[in-house]
Amino acid sequence: MKLFIYLTTLFAFIGASMAADTEAERLKPALDSITPDGMLAHIKVLASDQFEGRAPGSKGEELSIKYISDQFKQIGLKPGNPDGSYFQEVPLAGITTTPTASFSVNGKSMELKYPDDYVASSARLQNEIKVENSDIVFVGYGVVAPEYGWDDYKGVDVRGKTLLMLINDPPVPDPRDPSKLDEKMFKGKAMTYYGRWTYKYEIAAEKGAAAAIIIHETEPAAYPYSVVKSSWSKENFELDSPDKNAGAVGVRSWITLDVAKTLLAGCGQDFDTLKKSAVSRDFRPVALNAQVNFDLKQQLRSFKSHNVIGKIEGSDAKLRDEYIIYSAHWDHLGRHSELQGDQIFNGAVDNASGVAAVIALGRAFTKINPPPRRTILFLSTTAEEAGLLGAKWYALHPLYPLNKTLADINIDSMNVWGKARDVEDTSWGMSTLDDLLAKRAQTQGRACIPNPRAEKGSIYRADNFEFAKVGVPALYIGKNVHLLSRPPDGPLRGDEFDLHDYHQVSDEVKPDWDLSGAVQDAQLLLEVGFEVADANTWPEWKPGSEFKAKRDAMLK
Repeated sequence: MKLFIYLTTLFAFIGASMAADTEAERLKPALDSITPDGMLAHIKVLASDQFEGRAPGSKGEELSIKYISDQFKQIGLKPGNPDGSYFQEVPLAGITTTPTASFSVNGKSMELKYPDDYVASSARLQNEIKVENSDIVFVGYGVVAPEYGWDDYKGVDVRGKTLLMLINDPPVPDPRDPSKLDEKMFKGKAMTYYGRWTYKYEIAAEKGAAAAIIIHETEPAAYPYSVVKSSWSKENFELDSPDKNAGAVGVRSWITLDVAKTLLAGCGQDFDTLKKSAVSRDFRPVALNAQVNFDLKQQLRSFKSHNVIGKIEGSDAKLRDEYIIYSAHWDHLGRHSELQGDQIFNGAVDNASGVAAVIALGRAFTKINPPPRRTILFLSTTAEEAGLLGAKWYALHPLYPLNKTLADINIDSMNVWGKARDVEDTSWGMSTLDDLLAKRAQTQGRACIPNPRAEKGSIYRADNFEFAKVGVPALYIGKNVHLLSRPPDGPLRGDEFDLHDYHQVSDEVKPDWDLSGAVQDAQLLLEVGFEVADANTWPEWKPGSEFKAKRDAMLK
């Protein structure tokens, strides 16, 4: 019996070793095909001034989707749309808003300067939207979260009023150690979807408010006001829905912290005191002795934008109708003609680098012989910067069944600063894809780390979120890594990028770039996707994930 057990164990070990050797032989040509020069060449084209910042519905879109589809053809990907094309049409509306706004505080008018003091826009596809003498109500963080026993509205009727809100989640202190946040409330330091600006405007619409104003603060927002200013004071985009988005809140606005403090002081309120009171289940809305007037003039244009999609069909006749998606958005912020000097938001890191990775991965997968058992889709989405719209459209109108889509592996901004000792798993702890990533990273001599800035809510700010919302397990790695060229406790290069270049004209190809780190990550994601495509089991959401119930219902 001992001999039998020994021989069984030995043969299993030999079998596993042979399988590993066979996989390594299959993957080597694919892994070797991903090179720094190859990726940099794609980035330089997509982030060139000729592409004018890749805004949807512009010359930049025409050039971008042609370049990506041409690359897909050249590397041997088949058209990803079942209609025989490389494109999925996405109906969008461009909205250019010229707003005016003022507060009336204790009967005194307080004019606001756009966009330095505030920004304002609307998802409603109307030429003009007015909010006149709307009473302002401070609603704390504006959150209704039954699972946390939290309701910032307490049944107060806010229909027709303007909501003044704080950004991010309520930072509830740990009762055992007030210097830390309570991990049982809103995931502690990590941002939940309740903290995202998109949620703030969604709950305002649900409550029937006329307008919603978010108070900007750099640390809880995770970016400076300059990002709000550049992102919202340009042409923005929405899905062109049949009802023209009539259900959206009428006015979406941000104001600077200084403006908020002046407004509240004029009402006899102190910002810091109000903010402190909002970090409690007992908080109740505070009616301010102030009204707001908004007048939004909107130029609208409807057009067809495009997702670009290619595929490699699976080699297993029984499994080729199951799918793994690699996604990366091609769009950026376009050209701002009102700026002096440089007017083009080239979006080199965000996200020409991600598209370059998807093209490199597509090319790499064509070199795997035989191909993976399941079909691999390579999806480059539009209008991510406008609210994940291209991914949202795909999730609402999938080209392939979502209940047969095993995973989305999303790439949004690569590490372009050199090899790293670890890899940031932005979706840490959400699904078994994380375990697979960690296992594969270990073979590279690297460790997986959770998002070191979980308070930024990055998992809710990229295309993976739209796939997760419909139940598809999603993996998203970030650029916040500890570089081998820097001390382990040194500043993260990704943080420096967010501070200086994120959504700025300075996001361009830089002479100090080292794409060996991007190659490292692309190779890692290739191995992860390959294993999912060849495995006998499917990735799953982990217990406690807010997306698990949706997936479970989908697969019943």
